[in-house]
Amino acid sequence: MTMNRTISIAALLCAALLSACGDSAVQKITSSLPGSAIKFYNFGVCGTTQTTTTSCMPSVNFYADDTKMTAVNSTSGSESTSGTAYTAVGNGGFYSGIEPGQYTVSGRISAATDKDVPVSSTQVTLEDGKFYSYYLSGFYNTTAKTVDSFIVEDDLPAADFSTTYVRFVNAISNANPMTLYAKNTTSGTETAIGGETAYKNAGAFVSIPGGIYDLGARYTGSSTNAISRTAVSFVPGKVYTISARGDITITSTTAINRPFLDNTANR
Repeated sequence: MTMNRTISIAALLCAALLSACGDSAVQKITSSLPGSAIKFYNFGVCGTTQTTTTSCMPSVNFYADDTKMTAVNSTSGSESTSGTAYTAVGNGGFYSGIEPGQYTVSGRISAATDKDVPVSSTQVTLEDGKFYSYYLSGFYNTTAKTVDSFIVEDDLPAADFSTTYVRFVNAISNANPMTLYAKNTTSGTETAIGGETAYKNAGAFVSIPGGIYDLGARYTGSSTNAISRTAVSFVPGKVYTISARGDITITSTTAINRPFLDNTANR
C-alpha cells in the first residue's frame, strides 16, 4: 500500500509535522514519510443540553502520546484555540502521518478554559502501511469532561476509477445496530453498504457506481430509515466513509445533536 494512493504527500507531511507547519520559520524535511496514517473525528455529542446552534462538546486537538497531531492556525499565524470542533474532522479531513507503533491517542480541549484537558484516552497499535480513523463519540460528560472514543482500521481498496467505494461507521452510542442503504436517484437501485453495524464498528468498503444517492440507515427488519440524507454525490475513483453521529432520540431537523449521516472522503 502506498501513501500516494490516499492523500497528497504535502498534506501528509504537514499533518505529520504539525508543530513545524504552524511555525513561521523555514523547515527542513529530511526524513522519510511515516509508515501509518490516522484521521480524527470529533463526533462526541451532548444530548438535550445542546441547542440548535451550539454544542457543549468541546473543540479539541488530537494527540498521539504527547505529539500533537491536529491544530488550527489563527490569522496571526499562531495556533488558534478553536481546535477541531464538534462535527468536524481534524486537519481538514486529511490523514495525519505517524510512525507505526503503540500509542495513547487522546483528544484534548483546545480552548483557553480547561486547555489541554484530555476528554478521551485510547490505547492503540498502528501497523506499518495501514490507515485508521479515530472517533470521539457518545455523550460528553460535562462534569467529568470525558467522552467515548474508538478506532477503526481503514482497509482502503485498490484504486479503481471505474467505481466508487463506500463504507458505514456507527458512532451513535444510543442507537441499535444499523445497516446503511444507498439508493441511486437515477436508476432507483438500492444497495446495502455492508451488513448490520453496531456502535463503535465499521463495515467493509462496498463498490457502487458513481452517481447521486439517497442514504438511509435502518434497524434490522425495518423498512423505515432511522436516519436519512438525500442527494449525496459519490465520484468514481474515490473512497468514502459514511458515519452516523448524534443522538438517535432527537427528532428535530435542525438541532445540532440530531442524528446525521456524515460523508467524509478517505481518498
